[in-house]
Amino acid sequence: MSNGLRDVAIVGVGATPYYKRGGSAPQTNLELAGKAILAACEDAGISVKEIDGFAYYSGAGAGYGDKMDTADFMETLGIPEVTFTASLTSGGGGAAGSIGLARAAIVAGDATTVVTVMTLQQQKQRLGSVFAAAAADPINSFLQPSGLSGPGHLMSVLARRHMHLYGTRRDAFAEIAISTRENALNRPKAIQKTPLTKEEYFNGRMIADPLCLYDFCLETEGAVAVITTSAERAKDLRQKPVPVVAVAHGGRREWGRAFAWYGMPDEYFASSGNAPIAKRLWEQSGLTAKDIDVALLYDHFTPMVLMQLEDYGFCGKGEGGEFVESGAIRYKGGSIPVNTHGGQLSEAYIIGMTHIKEAVEQMRGTAINQVKDAEFALATGGPASVPVSGLILGSAA
Repeated sequence: MSNGLRDVAIVGVGATPYYKRGGSAPQTNLELAGKAILAACEDAGISVKEIDGFAYYSGAGAGYGDKMDTADFMETLGIPEVTFTASLTSGGGGAAGSIGLARAAIVAGDATTVVTVMTLQQQKQRLGSVFAAAAADPINSFLQPSGLSGPGHLMSVLARRHMHLYGTRRDAFAEIAISTRENALNRPKAIQKTPLTKEEYFNGRMIADPLCLYDFCLETEGAVAVITTSAERAKDLRQKPVPVVAVAHGGRREWGRAFAWYGMPDEYFASSGNAPIAKRLWEQSGLTAKDIDVALLYDHFTPMVLMQLEDYGFCGKGEGGEFVESGAIRYKGGSIPVNTHGGQLSEAYIIGMTHIKEAVEQMRGTAINQVKDAEFALATGGPASVPVSGLILGSAA
């Protein structure tokens, strides 16, 4: 077995409180992000002045709504010099991959201490309405006549196709929503702290058949930051370093991009698009799905969790429904605990960064819902067609 990359490590994580949509006012995106960065620095035991790199994701300016800007962070936080700044594209698809971007800067010698930060406010615009509100373009002109005006509509088509091909039931989606909610109940920052029953799930308002209210992620606000540095430097910092074992970002483009799936074959259409990323992670690390102790899977919609389980090899293609319904993803008693922090369905939606934070805490052995003797954690970003990302962390040492 390969030891994986292990040339960089995550040494600090920080987060603001999480808020329901509109609840973070009068703070700005810059304030939220700055607070998360300072918290991550405190966690790592470093001065904010030691940060010399920024690895963003979700577009050139990063973030949604009001964009983040490196110059603003330097001015407000007192960072004297930045030697690296770059960003990955495609919303949450770059979440896990942003750690790979940080690694690239460190390994190349372009930076020593790189922060990845995501902040989200939805006071000006709700993310679920972005397609309907967008100006006409070829993609929207193709989608909107069919009533596909938001992410939920598009994901519902994938979910229905999976149900048609493999006999997947809504009971599996319910199990994902219910088990994820259970994991959030004891978390101080979680938005949803009320148990969800199967009866409540099936009585939930239908939004985009077969997806009901509880199949959608939360509408929240807040910020999360992660600090990455070299494995050598990490030894001298406050926390035991959490090594980056493998990281990959990208995807295949033959059949469309992002949320626009054009005429894909079923094998790729009824999936999370993560299979190419999984292959690269397993090759880098020398691991298989059987070696992963806890999985933090991007959960903007419940069916995508199920399809990621298939794409990463936790179960066979088309077997995700039965696998989930068996209780396999439960924190207590499951063979692969999934989203032990409550995920984006129940804790908070910060476009994938809460998953990386939870992966770090699991590998430190300090998570609230700690998986006993966990050695490897998988965190993912996406899913969409292009690009998506994945990250494997090893236990802190």
